[in-house]
Amino acid sequence: MCRALRSYCQMRGMQLRRKRWSRPAFPSSRPLAVAWRLRSATTITRGRPLTKCLPAARISRSVDVPVTIDAEAGYGMEPADLVAALKSIGAAGCNLEDTNHAAGTLYDPVQHADWLRKVREAASRQDYGLVINARIDVFLSGVLSGSNEPTQRELVTDALQRAHTCFEAGADCVFPIALWETEALATFIAQAPGPVNVLSFKLAPSLAELTRLGVSRFSYGSLLHRDLMEKFRSLLISLVGNPAIETGAQCES
Repeated sequence: MCRALRSYCQMRGMQLRRKRWSRPAFPSSRPLAVAWRLRSATTITRGRPLTKCLPAARISRSVDVPVTIDAEAGYGMEPADLVAALKSIGAAGCNLEDTNHAAGTLYDPVQHADWLRKVREAASRQDYGLVINARIDVFLSGVLSGSNEPTQRELVTDALQRAHTCFEAGADCVFPIALWETEALATFIAQAPGPVNVLSFKLAPSLAELTRLGVSRFSYGSLLHRDLMEKFRSLLISLVGNPAIETGAQCES
């Protein structure tokens, strides 16, 4: 399955090159980690340079469109090292989230903003116009757990505080991942001091409604990969017990 996914990515890279799409490509970290047999993308650089291990480098070299990298929480790298690695990969931008994976909590907003500022300063010193999309994770745990306490409306104040500190630190865009309730989303967009990226998933409003609300950028995260793998799994299951297969008949691909 992993080999098939790598082949698929290479094929899509050639197709994108031929079509010369004008939109940036955004490889999510989860499918890349799965394709290269890693438990999670946070382990990609453990003990190895990002430039040699991050599969997104292959995508960046294969397409003629800007590529933005899901750099998660920075992989524990120093800001200057992270920026240098992203630049060597050829990344036009990156996602940087405020989740502390080691502690299982969110970083303090002031602490996170200070780190983002160092990333921006490092990029400026390297004369690198890195687009920083600051992911805000305050809504994520509730969606993943299915809990509505506290409500998204109640969490907006915290999310907006984080958005303001991110923009002040030099972020170009903020990404309140899993924010989907229309009223809370409208409030966040209206009061955020810059462009807003949202996750387009089953709970979220339609793309037309998100556009009407003023969303600047849409992401699908790992959803496209999950859908692809589920269809692949369903296909394989459908082959089990298929008389044509059991009698030795060949299937054309």
